[in-house]
Amino acid sequence: MTPGPDLITVEEFFAPPARIDARISPDGRTLAYRAPWRDRLNVFARDLDGDWPDTDDPDDPTVRRLTSDDHRSIDTFFWSADSRYLLYLQDSDGDENHHLHRVDPAHPEEPAVDLTPFPGARVLNTQCCDDRPASVFVQINARRPDLVDLHELDLDTGRLTPLAENPGDVLGWLRTSTGRILAFGMAEDGTHLLWERDGGEFRLISRFSGLDHLFGPFPQVPTPDGSGLWIGSARGSDRTRLVRLDLDTGEETGVDSHPLFDLDTPRPEADPRFPSSLIVHPATGELLGVRYLGERQEIHALDPHFAEVLPRLAELSDGDLAHVSCDDAGQRWVVDFTHDREHRATWSYDHATGTARRLFRPYPHLDPTRLAPMAPVSVRSRDGVDLPCHLTLPVGVERSDLPTVVLLHGGPWYRDCWGYDPEVQFLANRGYAVLQVNFRGSTGYGKAFTRAAIGEFAGRMHDDVLDAVDWAIARGYTDRDRVAIYGCSYGGYAALVGAAFTPDRFAAAISYTGMSDLVELVRGVVPFARRSVRNSFIRYIGDPDDPEQVADMTARSPIDRVDDITAPVLLIHGANDVRVDRGHADRVAEALRARGAEVEYLLNEREGHWFVNPDSNIELYRTLERFLARHLGGRAARGG
Repeated sequence: MTPGPDLITVEEFFAPPARIDARISPDGRTLAYRAPWRDRLNVFARDLDGDWPDTDDPDDPTVRRLTSDDHRSIDTFFWSADSRYLLYLQDSDGDENHHLHRVDPAHPEEPAVDLTPFPGARVLNTQCCDDRPASVFVQINARRPDLVDLHELDLDTGRLTPLAENPGDVLGWLRTSTGRILAFGMAEDGTHLLWERDGGEFRLISRFSGLDHLFGPFPQVPTPDGSGLWIGSARGSDRTRLVRLDLDTGEETGVDSHPLFDLDTPRPEADPRFPSSLIVHPATGELLGVRYLGERQEIHALDPHFAEVLPRLAELSDGDLAHVSCDDAGQRWVVDFTHDREHRATWSYDHATGTARRLFRPYPHLDPTRLAPMAPVSVRSRDGVDLPCHLTLPVGVERSDLPTVVLLHGGPWYRDCWGYDPEVQFLANRGYAVLQVNFRGSTGYGKAFTRAAIGEFAGRMHDDVLDAVDWAIARGYTDRDRVAIYGCSYGGYAALVGAAFTPDRFAAAISYTGMSDLVELVRGVVPFARRSVRNSFIRYIGDPDDPEQVADMTARSPIDRVDDITAPVLLIHGANDVRVDRGHADRVAEALRARGAEVEYLLNEREGHWFVNPDSNIELYRTLERFLARHLGGRAARGG
């Protein structure tokens, strides 16, 4: 292989960013963000005005560290509606039992307060409402692990007031600015139901097909007057469009649509790294804009003021606009951008003066010119389905007969998109071509594309992956004898399918928290989510209570064909994973070791379904680097 550019260390890619996730307070005075403290990401605050060096100076009196968690990085935080408090969610070692915590930016020396201190309980969702600025509305399963109730939480006192008790069939709650309580549920056939709760009674408002919406209609945003919801609807169409649902009549009225693209949903609901498909004013609740995602993002401005602001924001970067926050007046904006070679640079913009400046880059040491461009490509499957894919080729090397990593997303009800991915850049820097495949079942490409995956686990979904690999081989990018298959969650399952069902196609397989037994996966769904998987797991994979379907699910499970695996396998799992129990990896490792097959198993005792802490990720990618170098011949850091 022709020598490529200098190796970028694992630490440079996966150590904590200098700063990330900036959010302006509703009053426009303060900016909160995440930054490292004792090798964990914590929440900091500082005035928006003033100098912004590449990294925070610990002696700078204008910088306030609001949290002090040296055990686990904080992932999610937000401002209270009145700007008084900063709230964040935190679990224990990846168990996903998130608690809601409060800190006071005016008193950073005071410790964080756990507002939901209930052992084993999980905050499922939170909602701030401007008519109750001193409160947050919390969905939590503290009463019973399988039922989610709605409470109002007073942020000053920490008092929880029950608002709605789950009668047994409610999956989630929503409150409007006028105090109406909405409940989402599901019928036995998978139809989604929307009720209004009035006293102890439930009035049905609307039904939504489970074939149209796997997890319900998303997004779900109340209109400012409390009389309607803005939701994504695919009723009568292959594409998801934005409609206004009247809460009194249940009628849908079209608000906006795109002739080719779906709303960018449900990806943001599954992964907070991605912004919501709706851009909403933080104070008035008015709808400002809506996002659609094809090869690149497209935003439609739906508000006259935002229509003036949006072009000014777009001038700041040639990337796609990502997270957007603004003050109550809609004048001061803080935004970041996704880009294939730049990780979410953050800018401020003052619409009153027209001035803008870049506040920070999360990884100021990474030179974008050293990183690899990501190219959207389309692959035609063997049965005539167009598969949206992304190909990233290493820079500085001859782009032919490359060792290749097929990197498959999780879900599978998710999608890959153009943008910065540290995994992709890390692999490309090591000399690998990286091929990402949005196989059938991925979301965002219409209902028909998603539904084409029903009953096709280890079937046509895997054929799509093979067809994409053959496309890369036919075009000369990929060396057919040096292909690894790798993914997380569903992607980990797909990697094991590749190794077990088509052992002659892959030189190595890496399963990161992947499932190996489909029957055990569906049976193991946590209690509060069991009803909600009818349209996903049950419809697409099978019903473990039906013996005939169990036989089919078993036949599509890699554990049933583990003896056919001939390629080296790397298993990566978090011991506290509640989505895919560690037993899925344990059994594969035991079976491969029993017959002397080559298997490496990295089990992290302090992580869950996704590794969060920087040291966990550094260990993960060092292990991955060595494994791929041995079996594909790519590059590795000396001593790595």
